[in-house]
Amino acid sequence: EWVAYELKKSHLSNTNFKRPYFEIDKAVKTGAANWKNYKNSGNDRGHLCPAGDRKYSQTAHDETFLTSNISPQAHDFNSGIWNTLEQKVRYWARKYDGVFVVTGGVLKGKMRTIGEERVAVPNQFYKVLIDTNSGKIKMIAFLLAHENSNKPLCEFVVSVDSIEKLTGIDFFPQLQDSLENKLEASSRYKDWSFK
Repeated sequence: EWVAYELKKSHLSNTNFKRPYFEIDKAVKTGAANWKNYKNSGNDRGHLCPAGDRKYSQTAHDETFLTSNISPQAHDFNSGIWNTLEQKVRYWARKYDGVFVVTGGVLKGKMRTIGEERVAVPNQFYKVLIDTNSGKIKMIAFLLAHENSNKPLCEFVVSVDSIEKLTGIDFFPQLQDSLENKLEASSRYKDWSFK
């Protein structure tokens, strides 16, 4: 349903590991969808945690090709606005010496499915980031319709609260309640550099 990870500046590398085959994640006890569901579906195997965020080791890189880390994405979305957002997250990881990232598809409402296992194709995808390293804790959240767009990323900024309401996930329960409530209610992006 979602992935969460820390992306540190030291994780970013120009290493070019060989792209492995997608594999079923055997660690998911409830079962992970087979990669064959994507064949002839018209959808990319869209990474939730991008392989580019895990180039610091071969093992970490290859784990991004487990089926528990992919979701059906239209190619123009995956290689378009979603890729732009992934690159911006790397920019912030460098600038703020690391961010925590939570990302997934909104698995609510009427969705089409692909493959024999009827893998849901989300109508929306989100990324939620928190920076705790640059001196002032700050959050930013993005909600994107599952379609390519030429709009600037700042037009997809929403409050974390709105994504929590959509998904039913409490993203940062370990934060002090007063701080969590303040940060998650805001859709300010002025503290984040969009250069």
